[in-house]
Amino acid sequence: MIDTLTPLSDEQREIQRLAREFATSEIAPFAGAWDKAEAADPAVRFKLGELGFLGMLLPTEYGGLGLDSLSYLLALEEIAAADASTAVLMSVHNSLPTRMILNHGSDTQKRHFLPRMATGEWLGAFALSEPDAGSDAAVLTTQAVRDGDHWVLNGTKSWVSNGNVAEVILAMARNDSATDRKGSRGISAFIITPDLPGFRVSKKEAKMGLRASPTVQLTFDGMRVPADRVLGEVGHGFVYAMQSLEAGRLGIAAQAVGIARAAVEQTIAYTRVRQQFRTPLAQFQAVQFKLADMATRLHGARAMLHATAAAKDRGEAVGPHAAMSKLMASEAAMWITTQAIQLFGGYGYVTDYPVERLFRDAKVTEIYEGASEIQRIVIGRALAAD
Repeated sequence: MIDTLTPLSDEQREIQRLAREFATSEIAPFAGAWDKAEAADPAVRFKLGELGFLGMLLPTEYGGLGLDSLSYLLALEEIAAADASTAVLMSVHNSLPTRMILNHGSDTQKRHFLPRMATGEWLGAFALSEPDAGSDAAVLTTQAVRDGDHWVLNGTKSWVSNGNVAEVILAMARNDSATDRKGSRGISAFIITPDLPGFRVSKKEAKMGLRASPTVQLTFDGMRVPADRVLGEVGHGFVYAMQSLEAGRLGIAAQAVGIARAAVEQTIAYTRVRQQFRTPLAQFQAVQFKLADMATRLHGARAMLHATAAAKDRGEAVGPHAAMSKLMASEAAMWITTQAIQLFGGYGYVTDYPVERLFRDAKVTEIYEGASEIQRIVIGRALAAD
């Protein structure tokens, strides 16, 4: 199959090759077992760090590789094609906490956190959503109150990927008061570490897909956060989070493309050997039409993603196009994995073959980092603007 229609540099092709070799040898053979155990081998995180995959977008001065967005997304697709759960770890870490600290952190914060995050010694997480604040995240209620040289945080954060294994968590909390709410301008970003008094992992979610990626609730019970852990300006945390989600959406799009690619490749291989009426399935025109539609949607999603990444690397504003990329890729992944199940027949419905895992993993790409409905709002508003 054609991997990409986008012209790639020699460096980008080498990154893609390295990621594919690593994913094929160190991730793919174990993905099914990790899914059943609902836990990945902790060593994979450090192997990703050793190869530089957890610092791809960070400048070299902080121990990163200083690469462009497209190079990062090429590598992320390869990891996702082997195991979407591992891709979540890589995507969240690269797209959200590290980028927020790089873009808005003080020099001291950057020097302290980023070199260790670039190598994977410290893993990052992002805590925005709450039990009653999902798509409308600006209504979050976790409260931060200044107390001398500390902020005291109380509240609960939900759907935090890596939250129980991360050493650095970017958490959003209200700095305004209950009697003087300032909406999204009353939210600050805090750099949280698990050693802070009052920090607690309160619940690990039992999920349909991405089972090897831990998703947890975090409880802040009078948690005392040093004042120098505020990221950027007080009251600007929500803005920082929304800006970072643009990169996050491209990461989830790459994850969806990887899932979809794995489904297409496995379905092609299966239909070539599986026979009915003494004929391989791939020889039936009805099956060929399905394969053609699956491959076309896959390549369309990848082309949209790569074009958006290239525009971002040129310094262009890509907000609506990032939303389009996530929308297109996630819905393509869900459709493609559904067709894969159909073509595998009964074998697609049991755990003997990995397509059922791909199907389960694909669904959440339509939900997190902004549900498909939110992406349509972003796109629609951009189209309706003067």
